Amino acid sequence: MAETHSLELLVQALRRLPGVGVKSAQRMAFHLLQHDREGALKLAQALQHAVAQVKHCSLCHTFTEDDVCPTCRDARRDRSQLCVVENPADQSALERTGAYRGLYFVLMGKLSPLDGVGPRDIGLEKLFDRVDRRVDGEREVREVILATNFTAEGETTAHVISQGLKSRGVSVTRLARGVPVGSELEYVDLGTIAHALVDRR
Repeated sequence: MAETHSLELLVQALRRLPGVGVKSAQRMAFHLLQHDREGALKLAQALQHAVAQVKHCSLCHTFTEDDVCPTCRDARRDRSQLCVVENPADQSALERTGAYRGLYFVLMGKLSPLDGVGPRDIGLEKLFDRVDRRVDGEREVREVILATNFTAEGETTAHVISQGLKSRGVSVTRLARGVPVGSELEYVDLGTIAHALVDRR
């Protein structure tokens, strides 16, 4: 079947999504154009709005439409605990457990020398500045919980952060191994994540 230029552009755009190959992208494109043109317009508008409005929180680096995200603004959160995660999806997974009431720092990635991703690319300097921040002369953060994924890159990232925090006088803990090795937090069941938080070392 000869595809129009516009259809090919749509298929190529959909292929940018993780885990979406040519056939899946074509199936989505055909469905939207044949059965749900209104949905296609809503999707296009939502994407355009999100790209224009969503930015990074100035404190924790997660996605937000404000300078500071609602979690960082919440006075009920335990400001002495800072949980370090790789991405907003991992933060969301931890939040859904209801087991953690501290604050977060979202790296937006993980160290991966083979892919050219180094400490500056994931904001480690900003993380260390956050840990060093003082309120009324006292260090605000007293415990850093490393909740990077249990992949080779996640473990490397946790190790580098741990080494960087050694001289700062804060307690550094790691999620317990209740989370399966090689897994990503957004796909782990909530009970396992909750136990891993409680049993962190």
